[in-house]
Amino acid sequence: MRTVAGLLAICLLLGPSLGSAGAQGITQQQADDMLKELRGIRAVLERMAAGQASARPTTPPPAPDPRVRLPKVGGHVLGKPDAPITMVEFTDLQCQYCARFANGAFPQIKSEYIDKGLVRFVTRDFPLDIHPHAELAARASRCAGEQGRFWEVRRTLMINYSKLNPDFITATATDAKLDMAAFTGCLSSGRFKDEIRKELDEAFDFGVEGTPTFFIGRTQGEGLEGQRVVGALPFEMFDAKFKELLKK
Repeated sequence: MRTVAGLLAICLLLGPSLGSAGAQGITQQQADDMLKELRGIRAVLERMAAGQASARPTTPPPAPDPRVRLPKVGGHVLGKPDAPITMVEFTDLQCQYCARFANGAFPQIKSEYIDKGLVRFVTRDFPLDIHPHAELAARASRCAGEQGRFWEVRRTLMINYSKLNPDFITATATDAKLDMAAFTGCLSSGRFKDEIRKELDEAFDFGVEGTPTFFIGRTQGEGLEGQRVVGALPFEMFDAKFKELLKK
């Protein structure tokens, strides 16, 4: 179960984008998706708040340490294993803000940093309870990975977050020319469920509360030491962080 604080953090990410929808030129469908997501989060918050009200602390907790160390990043990796910078993404394949990152900053990060051997990019799963098909999509991308199509299928599912359902996932696998008997066998078996649950547990330990959340820092063997970055930020903000780290 997500914490109230965690869901509030997600609301804070959603709210400003919805309020400035007109300025950003989003479509009516995107605005409707935002409202649906906010209503779902509000319902969860109301249920959880009723049970946690008596346990709220009387004094605010201490500010978290901005430095984070991940001893082992895990996940699927793009880029050189020994790149000087590591960027770990915790994502939900039914999250519109994850799709915004995938279509916005990520292509430039890939061309200017990952492809040049400067950044090791790692993706990990954090399917939210409010997204009914996120966990299935995460497993589907891993099943596709058994046939060498992980990144292709994962990106297609992510950028089409509003269409996610079992039929769309099957159609995506078919379009990727997968061996469908092997793919459907993998998906129906529940394979990778335990791995995804483990990633969720590790994400909570790292302080992840919403998606997308990134950890960016200097590479340290199989891990990294750096900072947590939250939200589908523009490329310029990631670019500034990378340049700062490369100077060290």
